[in-house]
Amino acid sequence: MVAKKKILIRIGSLRHGGAEKVLVTFLKNLSSDKYEIDLLLNLYSGKYLKDVPSWINIYYLNKGEMITTNRLQDIPQKAYRVIYQKILKIFPKILYKNILPNKKYDIEFAAIHGIADEILNSPIKSSKKIVWIHNDLSNIPEYTEERLKKFFGFDKILVISNKINELFLDLADSEVEKQKIVRIYNPIDVDEILTLAKEPCDLKKKEGVKTFVSIGTVFPQKGFDRLLRAHRRLLDEGFQHNVWIVGDGYDFPTIENLFWELKVEETAKLIGFKENPYPYFTQADYYILSSRYEGYPTVLFEAMVLAKPIIATDVSGVREILNEGELGYIIPNDEDEIYNSMKFFLENNDFVENYTITIQSKSLPFTLKNAVESIEQNF
Repeated sequence: MVAKKKILIRIGSLRHGGAEKVLVTFLKNLSSDKYEIDLLLNLYSGKYLKDVPSWINIYYLNKGEMITTNRLQDIPQKAYRVIYQKILKIFPKILYKNILPNKKYDIEFAAIHGIADEILNSPIKSSKKIVWIHNDLSNIPEYTEERLKKFFGFDKILVISNKINELFLDLADSEVEKQKIVRIYNPIDVDEILTLAKEPCDLKKKEGVKTFVSIGTVFPQKGFDRLLRAHRRLLDEGFQHNVWIVGDGYDFPTIENLFWELKVEETAKLIGFKENPYPYFTQADYYILSSRYEGYPTVLFEAMVLAKPIIATDVSGVREILNEGELGYIIPNDEDEIYNSMKFFLENNDFVENYTITIQSKSLPFTLKNAVESIEQNF
């Protein structure tokens, strides 16, 4: 009998983000006969905790909800968490002795780039080390060329788009480093999306009024501020439509303030976090991605599964996913272009309907089984 591979997987939490969802989808499709997996969270929190298979051991550094404010009463706990995690990062032997006692791993896996240093600094020198990169790090100022090259300390660098693949190929100094880079597809469960989309929606769109929906963690990178300002401009010009934003995150108060400042409470909805966002796709007419940058926005696959015409800023992964514009309307990464594209969709219904017809005639360029296997091949 072949011994099970012992794997440590690390991620910040299992809150409502794309990387977190993809990780749990991956875990749900692994075999307990092949692997013994420990999942280590910085914070025991998030909607996807309940979806982790029972055979996977969950460990954590801190417990409780993420603290996204700077209220006086929250500062002591927030400071404690930061200091505690910093100590364990600087002195990883403490972590491996007290939280992961007597653990030996064949593989140590950083499920997001933000955990890369913790995996590379592991006191277990014999383990195979893997990092999963979901973002185009060239758009993040702190990721200098010198810092990006540190990822070559991993045995494998899993990247989710051709653009990220090219970034690391350009950085590689040798053929050995190039061989470490592996282009993979994120696992997405199409059947699950279709099933969940049939559940009731607590919001009904207005009859005869077109609705744009956008879904994601409320971070500045998502460009929800640009979306709301474009929405206001269109209203001022007499274009009746609605905008729904589904999601939560540390930038939610900023977006909420803008929402009230623009006086769009009658036409826009800040829906917040939803366990199941797919009924909102079903209700809406169009999906819009207003992001300033992305890694590989798999939410576009979800929109295509539900046959929604798409507007997307030209960020990493978009051209690849939308087949250079065949499957969606790709626009320059600019607030004026978000406004122009929304106006175009509202004025050209026949053109927009062709996207739905095209999407429905195409096979999505991945299967769940193949995506999971492509990752497993690197174990």
